[in-house]
Amino acid sequence: MRSQVQWRLCWENELQVADHVELADFFRKTYGPTGAFNAKPFEGNRSWVGARPELRAIGYDSKGIAAHLGLLRRFIKVGAVDLLVAELGLYGVRPDLEGLGIARSIHVMSPVLHELGVPFGFGTVRHALRNHLERFGRHGLMTVVSGVCVRSTHPQVHLHLPATRVEDVLVVVMPIARPMSEWPTSAIIDRNGPEL
Repeated sequence: MRSQVQWRLCWENELQVADHVELADFFRKTYGPTGAFNAKPFEGNRSWVGARPELRAIGYDSKGIAAHLGLLRRFIKVGAVDLLVAELGLYGVRPDLEGLGIARSIHVMSPVLHELGVPFGFGTVRHALRNHLERFGRHGLMTVVSGVCVRSTHPQVHLHLPATRVEDVLVVVMPIARPMSEWPTSAIIDRNGPEL
C-alpha cells in the first residue's frame, strides 16, 4: 500500500518555528540510522546542515513529514567556468516509506526549477546511493557524474580544521534550461560555500 503524500512548496521565510522543530525531528530520524554523526547537525531544532535552503519541497502523510528536498540557487565553479545552478540537497524519505516510490514524487520540484530559469540542477551524494539515483534518473531526468571531487567550505569555522574540504562524491546534474551537453567537464567543482 502506497502512502498518500501531499506536497508543500515553501520558501524558507514562510517556515514557522514549529515547522523547523518538526523538520529537525524528521532529519534526526531519517539520517540517524546511517550514523549518529549524521543526525547531530539537527540537534537544537536546526532543520539544515550547512547552507540553508531557500525553497523546500516537503511531503506530508498521515504520520507527518514523509519526504523533503531543499533547493538553493548559487554559483559554482566547474573547472574554470562559473555556473549558476539550483543546488538540490537535504533529501530524505522517512525510513518506513523507503522503496515505496516516494522518490518519484520529488518531481514536484521540477516546475519550480523551470520557473527559476536556472540552467542546471546540481547535487552531490555518497557513492552508496548510486543505484538508487541511476534508477531515478533512467528516464533522462538527471545524469550521475563520477570521478569529480567537490570542494566546499565547512559550515562552521574550526581552529583544528582547514577552511575547506574536498570530497570524492557522485555529482548529480539535472538539465533545466540548458542541455546536458553544455555541462562543463572538470575533475574539480568548487561549491564556494557549505553544502546544502
